[in-house]
Amino acid sequence: MSDILKGKVVLVTGGSRGLGAATAEAFADQGADVAISYAASADKAAAVVEKLRAKGVRAIAVKSDQADLASARPLIDRVIAEFGKLDILVNNAAIAIQGQNVDDPALDGEKYNRQWQVNVLGTIANTRAAAPRLTDGGRIIFVGSLLGSYVPFPGVADYAGTKWALVGYAKGIARELGPRNITVNVVQPGIMPTDMAAEVAGELPNRDAILDLHPIRRIATLEEVAQTICFLAGPHAGYINGEQINIAGGLAI
Repeated sequence: MSDILKGKVVLVTGGSRGLGAATAEAFADQGADVAISYAASADKAAAVVEKLRAKGVRAIAVKSDQADLASARPLIDRVIAEFGKLDILVNNAAIAIQGQNVDDPALDGEKYNRQWQVNVLGTIANTRAAAPRLTDGGRIIFVGSLLGSYVPFPGVADYAGTKWALVGYAKGIARELGPRNITVNVVQPGIMPTDMAAEVAGELPNRDAILDLHPIRRIATLEEVAQTICFLAGPHAGYINGEQINIAGGLAI
């Protein structure tokens, strides 16, 4: 464990499982107090909080469905009421709906529209609620996707679009919040070993063929991505702003 982020308060949205849970643990290992949000997995969220507290930091879980834009302000209110401030916002919560091409007559428009609601509008709502109350010198980190800058196969247009949208938004608010020394960056992982990735794996083209496109032929570990997020939140990344950081084994080079 390290104390490099001791005294900092971080909110990791979608922190009950997968990358969100790994990121919450990585922040706790560096001494930060951690709030996570979750939409439905109360038991999983409680288990994450127990692990975080065992590391000697303060931790809470807040139920907040990002599909409901009105949930953003109460989420931020709860975190600040509990910890007294908010230093770091990690916009991790998202859903992945993939597999259908735009000209598919059976395209499930309602399902794909919900993806835009959660991934873009919900993330923006949380960011708008947090930004005026974030401490000066704070950090906002968006968890995007390599598909936010490189699309190597079909069936992912809407998902990729949600991630591209966040890149533009992040760059815009990096300009707006820079005078307060708040940095805003996007971490773009490739394939990761998460439940969400497993759920869509059957809808993607041949996985081995995709791995063959990687100069480093493997998927990212959750720890690699989580540690990159923590670095961007830390004291040595104060001049990295408005950037996209790919963690995908060189797939897009």
